[in-house]
Amino acid sequence: MTVSSDLSPSAAGYPLARMRVVLVRTSHPGNIGAAARAMLTMGLDRLVLVAPLRFPDPAAGARASGATAVLGRATVVDSLDAALAGAVLTIGLSARPREFAGQVLSVRAAAERAVATALHGDVALVFGTEMSGLSNEELARCALVATIPANSGYASLNL
Repeated sequence: MTVSSDLSPSAAGYPLARMRVVLVRTSHPGNIGAAARAMLTMGLDRLVLVAPLRFPDPAAGARASGATAVLGRATVVDSLDAALAGAVLTIGLSARPREFAGQVLSVRAAAERAVATALHGDVALVFGTEMSGLSNEELARCALVATIPANSGYASLNL
């Protein structure tokens, strides 16, 4: 695998340029901004929002802390199907392992698969609402589920 030495998200040949982060029904705009900040820090810049409660919103910009360009390029769609359109691999992220029709991997194994797949097509990383994560129906729309180990008594993962 050849990866460009330019680590900017839009660099040609850079697999992260083919990944999109999908946030489903985000309830607080500050979390959208925080996600944009984390994305840019990690080399991602494609944000898709599925039916956010409020966006755009000044709270998103404030929490983005310099990653407002990611917010400015964000796409807002009405459905998860629209957010996943064109992706060759869809990965739902969850703190809780759940039964469904797809394959469940550790977050590390899913990340390896995502990077390898992004050399050939778009990858969607799907995160659920802050209150309850992804529903079983939403997870079933994903080809893979990546489980993230967390405190079993409080498994709320905030981006």
